[in-house]
Amino acid sequence: MKFSSSSSDLLKQLQLVGGAIGSNPVLPILEDFLFTIDGSTLTIASTDLETSITTKLEVQSDKSGKVAIPAKILLETLKALPDQPITFNIDDESFAVEITSAYGKYKLAGENGQDFPTIPTPDEVDSIELPAASLNKAIVKTLFATSSDELRPAMTGVFFQIDFNKVTFVATDAHKLVKYAFDEIKSDVSTSFIVPKKALNLLKGTLPSGGDVKVSFNKAHVFFDFGDVNMSCRLIDARYPDYNAVIPVDNPHLLTLARTDFQSSLKRIGIYANKTTNQVILNINDSNLDVSAQDLDFSNEASEKMSCTYTSAEALTIGFNAKFLVEMLGVLESDEIKMELSTSTRAGILLPAEKDENEEILMLVMPVMLSN
Repeated sequence: MKFSSSSSDLLKQLQLVGGAIGSNPVLPILEDFLFTIDGSTLTIASTDLETSITTKLEVQSDKSGKVAIPAKILLETLKALPDQPITFNIDDESFAVEITSAYGKYKLAGENGQDFPTIPTPDEVDSIELPAASLNKAIVKTLFATSSDELRPAMTGVFFQIDFNKVTFVATDAHKLVKYAFDEIKSDVSTSFIVPKKALNLLKGTLPSGGDVKVSFNKAHVFFDFGDVNMSCRLIDARYPDYNAVIPVDNPHLLTLARTDFQSSLKRIGIYANKTTNQVILNINDSNLDVSAQDLDFSNEASEKMSCTYTSAEALTIGFNAKFLVEMLGVLESDEIKMELSTSTRAGILLPAEKDENEEILMLVMPVMLSN
């Protein structure tokens, strides 16, 4: 089997697909790319058995066939070559691969493509179409709030809740929670599933800036199709916590302030906070917000005052993890944000002061208990 391609076009597709290859694969062949030639179309695939990516590229070939080629050495070779036509010659019996460029020849050992694990294909699925830009925005706004605790698998992914014309995305690690929704879709289904963090990280890096993404799903997998790219991943088989139950509804204290000023203040004050808790204390009264932190172990202390709008006759003192607040404020886009608060022991809610027409976002952060 023999085929030719532009080295830079091939490298671009390999880098896109390479994200699915795991660092410690359970099978040696999972360190390879699967090349499948069908006519003049080369399909490139990779998988870690949980997440799989395939993409297509037009090539010049003499016949159809399959071969698995080691990913690391192939990527390093192509990165070291300037853009030029390259030719792959594959021995049909030994699967030895010979690459020819304008500079010379490179030989490496391939494997039988028939031994490569089967890439999941959509079977008995429901489908919806989402704008690529909206899906990317949803991933960016939620992914940071997922948990890394493997003992709570449901929280290590993002919860997708499809309800006919609305999609809600939820992520939480039990310390913070993000709920993001948009309603610019058409769907005949109502369902929910949990998508793992790795797949969404890869998806975020490959989504186009425009157009639609076809999202198909069954009980075991979700598939994302756009352009020549298809990504599939195994869903997290766990029950997602009842996130609505933890969102406080009675919040009599409303604080409104400039988002970037608040974020900058938290970054500065957070430097002086205890490195274990990252606790900053907010002292709020009618027109002033006092942001402070101290680390008694090192006699570090800092405080700043900010102007704010506070709609409550009762002053409030509450502590939060500065890193969590900074992350959340970085994801919100409005010039001003609102914080809904009730007591020093109940979660605070962050909202944009101005709402977009077709989307809604709510962020929740648990307080760090104040020491007496």
